[in-house]
Amino acid sequence: MVAMAKRVKCFQIIFSDPSKTFYCGGEKMSGRIEVEVNEVTRVSALRVLGLGCAKVEYAKGKQRCRQEAEYLRYEEVLLLDDHPTDSDGSVVLRPGNKYQYMFGFELPQQGQLVSSYKGKFGFVQYYVKALMERPHQPTLECKKSFEVEEPLDVNTPDLLTPTGGVKEKKVTCMFIPDGQVSLNVKIDRRGFCEGEDICINAKFENTCSRIVVPKAAIIAKHTYQANGRTKVFRQKLSSVRGNHIISGMCDAWQGKTIRVPKIKPSMLGCNIIRVEYALMIYIHIPGSEKLILELPLVIGTTGLGSRSNSVSSQDSNASQSWVSLRMPSEPPSYSDITRDCRLDQPLTPLLDDFDGDDSPIFMNTPAFQYPPLPAYTEAEEEYNGNARMLPVC
Repeated sequence: MVAMAKRVKCFQIIFSDPSKTFYCGGEKMSGRIEVEVNEVTRVSALRVLGLGCAKVEYAKGKQRCRQEAEYLRYEEVLLLDDHPTDSDGSVVLRPGNKYQYMFGFELPQQGQLVSSYKGKFGFVQYYVKALMERPHQPTLECKKSFEVEEPLDVNTPDLLTPTGGVKEKKVTCMFIPDGQVSLNVKIDRRGFCEGEDICINAKFENTCSRIVVPKAAIIAKHTYQANGRTKVFRQKLSSVRGNHIISGMCDAWQGKTIRVPKIKPSMLGCNIIRVEYALMIYIHIPGSEKLILELPLVIGTTGLGSRSNSVSSQDSNASQSWVSLRMPSEPPSYSDITRDCRLDQPLTPLLDDFDGDDSPIFMNTPAFQYPPLPAYTEAEEEYNGNARMLPVC
C-alpha cells in the first residue's frame, strides 16, 4: 500500500478562486486537477464528481436512525489529450512532468440547494471528488469540500411586519393561590441578519409574593428527521435580563435590545434538517416554572438590499409603541433610582443569575448606604428606554 502511494507524488483539486468563501445556486464551480508521479503511471480514466447531500444520524435507544437527501450530483469524464497512449488506450504519465486537467460545472439554480450545515446530529456537505482509474490497480481519489449559502432575503413584507404576544401564569404555593405574573411583548419585525439589534417593547406585571426577573434570549432550534422519527436540539445563543420585580410592581422595557450573534441563516428548505430561531421572552419565578413566550425569527443572509428603512423605523415605532411611557415632570426621589445598590454586594445577591429553579424566593436586605440624589433638571424629555419600576394598577 505504501509502495502504491509513492507512485503518485501529487494528486489534488484546486478551485479557480481559492479566496471564494461560499457559492450560491446557479453559480459555476470550476477548477483544475493537478497530478505528478514519481514513476511511469498508466491512467485509464480521470473522472470528476460534484456531490452534495444532507445526512442525519443519531441513536434512539438501541435503534440507529439514519436518513440522507441528495441535492447535487454531477459527473464528468475528463479528456486526457496530448498524452502518449498505450495499446489498451490508457494514458501514460511520466515523472518530472506536472499534469493539469480543467473541469467546470454549474450548480443547480437557487431554491434547489440548501445551505451548508454542520450540527450535533447531522450535516449538509458539498464537495468535488476526483477519481484516477488505473489498469489492474486500485482507483485513487481525492476530494475538496466547498460551502454553499442559499440567499435568504428578510426584506419582505411578511418578515417586516410587527409581531408580539401576551401570556400570564397563576402562581401557587403549596396549592394555595399566590397571585400571578404576566407579560406583554412586541417586536417591530421578524426578519433579521447577524449583527442587528432586536428592539423589544414589553410590560411585565407581578402580583405574586415572590421576586421575579424578566429575561430574553435568542434560541436556535435544530430539528432532525430520520426513519420517521424526529429529534429536536435547542440551544440558547445570547440573552439579556431586566431588573428584579418585587410583589405588587410592574416593569416596562421600551426599546431594550438584544443583538443577533454571528450565526448561520435559517435553514427552511431541507427535507431532513431544519434550523429555526426564536426570541424567547420569559419571567424567572423562584420555586415555580418560568412563564415563557416565544416569537419566531427568521435570520437571513447579509448583503441582500438596504435595511435602512426597516432599521430607521425602530426609533419611530419605539416612540409610538403601545408601551410608550413618559417620565413625570417632578423632582427625582430615591424611588426613581432604577439601580438597586444591593445588587452591587457580591456576597449577598438578591437573586441568583441563572435559570435554575433553586433561586431564593425571599431575600434578606443587607445594610447599605443610599447614593446621592440624582441630578435634576426642569427640562421635559421623553422616556429614554430604560426600565422603570411602577406599581401594578
